[in-house]
Amino acid sequence: MFLVKDKIVFGMAMMRCLSSLIELTAALLMLKFDSVGKALKINAALAFVGPTIMLTVTTLGLIGLSGKLPLHRFILIFCGVILIFAGIGKAR
Repeated sequence: MFLVKDKIVFGMAMMRCLSSLIELTAALLMLKFDSVGKALKINAALAFVGPTIMLTVTTLGLIGLSGKLPLHRFILIFCGVILIFAGIGKAR
């Protein structure tokens, strides 16, 4: 199917696959329960999953780049991730 040479890339892709399976499972549970209240509870649980997956995938990517980027680039990336979460937090 796919020949993956880099374990970091494989880990990042698997985390995204896990995320998509969690999302699909949540959608199917919403349909099964057929209740707006329960669907909102399931959706609230997904609000925790998305950022966690993003942080994990970003961390894996940074680990993969650890020997290739200078320190100031890592700081810029870290600041960017912090700004993303700050922006999301202000939207609520």
